[in-house]
Amino acid sequence: MSAPSIEPTVRKSASGPRGTRVNPPLPSITESDALYARALPLIPAVTQTLAKGPTQWVKGVAPKYLLRGEGARVWDVDGNTYLDFMMAVGPLSLGYANPVVDEAIRDQLHDGIVFSLMHPLEVEVAELIRDVVPGAEMVRFSKTGCDVTTAAVRLARAFTGRSKVLCCGYHGWHDWYIAATDRDRGIPDEVKNLTHTFAYNDLASFEAALDGDTACVILEPMVFEHPHPDFLPELAERCRQNGTLLIFDEMWTGFRCAMGGAQERFGVTADLACFSKAIANGMPLSVLTGRSDVMRLLEKDVFFFTTFGGEALSLAAARATIHELRANNVPARLERLGSSLRDRYNALAVSHGLGDVTRCVGLGCRTLVTFDAKGPAFACNPLEMKSLMQQELLRRGILWSGFHNLSAAHSEADIDVLLAAYVDCLRVLATAISSNTVRAALLGEPVEPVFRRVGGFNTKPKAATGGIQHASR
Repeated sequence: MSAPSIEPTVRKSASGPRGTRVNPPLPSITESDALYARALPLIPAVTQTLAKGPTQWVKGVAPKYLLRGEGARVWDVDGNTYLDFMMAVGPLSLGYANPVVDEAIRDQLHDGIVFSLMHPLEVEVAELIRDVVPGAEMVRFSKTGCDVTTAAVRLARAFTGRSKVLCCGYHGWHDWYIAATDRDRGIPDEVKNLTHTFAYNDLASFEAALDGDTACVILEPMVFEHPHPDFLPELAERCRQNGTLLIFDEMWTGFRCAMGGAQERFGVTADLACFSKAIANGMPLSVLTGRSDVMRLLEKDVFFFTTFGGEALSLAAARATIHELRANNVPARLERLGSSLRDRYNALAVSHGLGDVTRCVGLGCRTLVTFDAKGPAFACNPLEMKSLMQQELLRRGILWSGFHNLSAAHSEADIDVLLAAYVDCLRVLATAISSNTVRAALLGEPVEPVFRRVGGFNTKPKAATGGIQHASR
């Protein structure tokens, strides 16, 4: 089957050496659609990970199922090839099928996967993490990010004797967090009343929600907005003064923005920190780290055990991944490549008259392309603009859902290929905006928001009782 070219398609014009670019055909997705039809009556929402599901891709245009990957490229079930900037939504810090990590997995597979007693890798990987992560006095393993964020919240409640949680960011599907979103069906009101939110980089918002029953503050130390110089240090200090534990959710920043994550990058050490994604290059592993006096509650007082916490294939992958990240200084390389990509995209947007419409933001290791309905795009839906960009990148063999999750497998040439594709796509977007035909240019259904409402969740204490209630729901 034919695959969309990874290199941009160009034809010459009579007027000069470079002429207009030809829109290559969209990839065939016949097999993807056939699998999707089989999944619809069988799998709720048809996906195990929302960001990989059909609501986050232009339906009718984008592939739905990938079959294999190598380096920074993937192949879908129809045989189409793409340069991938999603990297499995984050875990592939070294790229698909990294030979060092895969060899470590195969070697361990020869000896076994899980055992009737503990495995030496539990100690070895814990020591590695202690060596690179600030404040990692003790270490526990699990499988998913929300496993360890939930364990951290439980630990904080046990250590402080308090009940309430303040959060800022995304922390998984468990009751204590999802209660603060608009997808909170099935969560008892008693649980909802214990979790509240504050705005990032807004100390006033944080102070308004903090009270004497706040067990912990959990946040992503950085998503795409840079922290103000005093935000994280002040947050840590005010938590300390209030007897509240500070928890960093480092699923995205850990082992990417620096070997020691955001704690190293920004010089602020949390009481507890949670990691997953990049640590094992795609194998399922999550990590809870932190102060030994808090973590020791897991020995007798707080229950957090799981059959697969010591599963050896993932630990072998983590050991190999950490060694590779350190030996090749991968975080520094990602910062250099990603910063260049971010700055060059923004220059391209300005050159196409779209500087007020679309921007690339974030740390080099993980950047986001934003779309704003203002200026010349005032009549355009940001999600439709994003969808048009996604559609046109798919034409050019780029798998993209708004993010650049870079890995060690991405080369400078790959960045150049993406930027050349952006030249085409920004031209298409500019034309559609100027003629108010963004929606008409879409050949399928636009992407949807993850949450139906993404604002208005900030909370304030009740003046009369000192409790906290949701400002709006």
